[in-house]
Amino acid sequence: MTSESPITDMHLDVLKEIGNIGAAHAATSLSQLLDRKIDMHVPNVKLVSFDEMFDLAGGAEATVAGIFLRIEGDLSGSMFFVLSLESANHFIRSLIDDESFDFGASTLPDIGVSAMQELGNILSGSYLSALSDFTGLKIYPTVPSLSVDMVGAIVSFGLIEVSHYSDEVIVIDTQIREEGESGSTSVDGHFFLLPDPSSYITIFKSLGVM
Repeated sequence: MTSESPITDMHLDVLKEIGNIGAAHAATSLSQLLDRKIDMHVPNVKLVSFDEMFDLAGGAEATVAGIFLRIEGDLSGSMFFVLSLESANHFIRSLIDDESFDFGASTLPDIGVSAMQELGNILSGSYLSALSDFTGLKIYPTVPSLSVDMVGAIVSFGLIEVSHYSDEVIVIDTQIREEGESGSTSVDGHFFLLPDPSSYITIFKSLGVM
């Protein structure tokens, strides 16, 4: 953390607790959608530099499936959810029951794109709902957009705004475990949360941990 950072370890612990509540809600929704047991939890929430964020996602030039949305209402900012292509393919194939679906293909079927956007809706919506419940703030996510590109290209839009006042990003690690007939599989994804400047103060003042 930089000396100017408004975020302390206490803040990150609170965000981790909120994240696990959101993950539990998301797991319930995904279990119903996939008709199989899904467990989710947030093992870690941390504040990292832009370079460290890229490393977590496999490097700035790694190709991933990324969901982007803006946060509006009493808070404003950007949120990204990033999955490796392997992990994204696994979940979308389960959702649409099509083992041939591949995010690496030159043309993506609309049903696969819609399914990935719905996955982003569920995950981000569950986390932001938990944050809203804790803070009492009105928080609205925009409709998520999907990109399959290099990490650096996907998150560059959000970094342009943040880089004017910070060189750090809140990373919410997310672990998703799926129980199937052939056993369990586990994948890791990352939320990158980039609040606008005034929203840092709004969040933690509402949580009573200023």
